[in-house]
Amino acid sequence: MLNRVVILDAGYGSYEYEKQLLTEHGFVLEAFEGGRHDTAGRWAFARGAIGAFVRWTVLGAAAFDALPSVKYVVRYGVGYDNVDVAAATARGVLFCNVQGYANHSVSDHALALILACVRDLRTGTGRFRQIYNSPPRPDLPELKDLTLGIVGLGRIGGILCMKAKALFRQVLACDPYIAAERFPALGAIPVELDTLLTQSDVVSIHCNLTEETRLMFDKRSLERTRPNAILVNTARGAIVDEDALLSALDCGRLYAAGLDVYSEEPPPPNQDALLNHPHVVATGHYAWYSVPAGQELQRRAARNMLALLQGHIPEDCLNPEAGS
Repeated sequence: MLNRVVILDAGYGSYEYEKQLLTEHGFVLEAFEGGRHDTAGRWAFARGAIGAFVRWTVLGAAAFDALPSVKYVVRYGVGYDNVDVAAATARGVLFCNVQGYANHSVSDHALALILACVRDLRTGTGRFRQIYNSPPRPDLPELKDLTLGIVGLGRIGGILCMKAKALFRQVLACDPYIAAERFPALGAIPVELDTLLTQSDVVSIHCNLTEETRLMFDKRSLERTRPNAILVNTARGAIVDEDALLSALDCGRLYAAGLDVYSEEPPPPNQDALLNHPHVVATGHYAWYSVPAGQELQRRAARNMLALLQGHIPEDCLNPEAGS
């Protein structure tokens, strides 16, 4: 049924916009209602579909081979480490993500984590009665005296830079894939990663997860950070070696960490030592969400899918060569 489009990962409150848009143009939209780990059921459900929406489902060579009718895939979100783009391209499958939909919500969340770490809100609220009228730590800094380092000066990192430059003493940024003129335009000083680590009091991660960035923040990198630095990650969990992060917090190398993403999600119980660390502010991968961002995500994903179905290449398409 080559007018059928499937949603492989449900979870949003409504898919009315997607359904209405695709139905108006002669397509049928159906959502898989099986369990998250029911891979066989998911592939059986998707057989015969021409398009698929995904969130966390892993689509590699085996998945594409199991679904030969699927020619268009759209991921709800910016990251796409769960989709093997090369495997999709080799099979003529066009793939889109949704870029730039949550610039403000993620940068707001990163800034909130930074402030929570700087002011040690975890201890301050958790021990309210015991330490009332006393600081939770004797060494609380002020933002005006600190240097912020941003790793990845794309859409989200750039918005954070514009918001933060009035709060911090200076903003450093590292991104080898961004045009040189973008740095001064945003108010950031361009530096190499090692320089950023040694000179930043707060490091905020805003790069994609690739083979180049996987475990970028390992034991060596964390040992290079400025003493008492704060690390914030709202990008992808696997960019940080979480065991090395816990060790750096335990030995006092890092002042604190703010985390919204994890190497395994949801984090398993063996990550509780990190999540419950007194100097960690942990949130449950919702930095992407706000009412406007959530609406934009679903609407743009739907429009990307419709464009693909109609033979067009959306701006968010990551492998346009697959359609040639």
